[in-house]
Amino acid sequence: MAKKSSKVFILDTNVILHDSTCIFQFKENDIVIPLTVIEELDHFKRGSQVINLNAREFARTLDSMTGSALFNGGVSLGKGRGKVKIAISRGLSDEIREIFKDDNPDHRILSTALEVQKADKKSSVILVTKDVNLRMKAKAMGLPSEDYTTDRISNVEELYSGKEIIEDFDDETLVKLYQPPYEVALDEVKKKLKGEVLSNKFYILRNDSRSVLAHLDPLREVLRRVDKNDIYGIKSRNAEQTFAVDALTNVNIPLVSITGKAGTGKTLLAIASALHVKKNYRQIYIARPVVPLSNKDIGYLPGDIENKLAPYMNPLWDNIKVIQDQYSETDKQHLQITQMVKENKLVIEPLSYIRGRSLQRIFFIVDEAQNLTPHEIKTIITRAGEGAKIVFTGDIYQIDHPYLDSQSNGLSYLIEHFKGQKVYAHVNLLKGERSELAELIC
Repeated sequence: MAKKSSKVFILDTNVILHDSTCIFQFKENDIVIPLTVIEELDHFKRGSQVINLNAREFARTLDSMTGSALFNGGVSLGKGRGKVKIAISRGLSDEIREIFKDDNPDHRILSTALEVQKADKKSSVILVTKDVNLRMKAKAMGLPSEDYTTDRISNVEELYSGKEIIEDFDDETLVKLYQPPYEVALDEVKKKLKGEVLSNKFYILRNDSRSVLAHLDPLREVLRRVDKNDIYGIKSRNAEQTFAVDALTNVNIPLVSITGKAGTGKTLLAIASALHVKKNYRQIYIARPVVPLSNKDIGYLPGDIENKLAPYMNPLWDNIKVIQDQYSETDKQHLQITQMVKENKLVIEPLSYIRGRSLQRIFFIVDEAQNLTPHEIKTIITRAGEGAKIVFTGDIYQIDHPYLDSQSNGLSYLIEHFKGQKVYAHVNLLKGERSELAELIC
């Protein structure tokens, strides 16, 4: 059997900020980190965002690899893995300087990668970066380059939707679902359910006579009927919204994701559901990641930190206002929301502000979750305490993060890797419920 040709992967800064454990994901191949990357990471070590945590964690990992070998032959990453080495560049090479002129970190990383390629004739040298422009520059210089794909899903078009539509379903079962106790044992219908039979999957079952919305309950091992319910004045307008409300208000499902384009009601339903079941939780947290437009730091915005963050948080407050407006100002429900905000039982803040807080008996909604990395999603989930419920909402096709797309964002990763788990439910909302004009734009 022919021996595999060895590879050397040059890592860009954004790969490390995306995943602090990335050096352990390349199997038996060697890793080279340009010294410029270490310098760039130094600028990210302060702060509470996940990229700052990743920068610090990666620095600690390298610091544990003592000795000069890290700058010479490299340090072994363990059995079955290659070595990691820090490469000290001599500055921009003449060929890079001639073509790109500017002396910046990207060009220094590219220059280092080309030096490694020239020095190592036996290995295939590949630059790994999440920056598509840098990948194009590398390829223009004859250097293979690729995205970091370890946590990337293969086909977003086949991503789990959370539901199945079954036509011509047998009438006997549908009749049973219309009669008390409005459920049937899973063993009775398992063979009749098409596609993957997964925990917490939702079904639209119908024939020429009738139709039923149903949920596969993994704890009780039954298929139960799902009915439309009003939640804090908000009514479900289609089957998918009905499924979403069912999952959001089910205390036995601690992890839920809701996807859909703008106007499908993701955030509104999540907040209304949280208010509907508030007695089961100590607090309701609503957060979203701050991803500035054009990737500028929020420091360029005028005003103090509260003014800078207001544009990002206002859409969440708008949803609260929509729910409150279902009632008059003197109604109990309207007053309860105002009181919850005053008593910090209903909290809306940037995601980074909530980091470190205890998530015991918290209904935690993370909006715009498509702008999170898989590592960030996993970090949030691992912080869930006893009695907590975590809800991620977002549109995997509307991403503001410069280094994420529909296949590599954390929300897609969550759906792909958690489907079928007893603690998890997902619903993809299809129909927009805004104006006809908004529908045309979306």
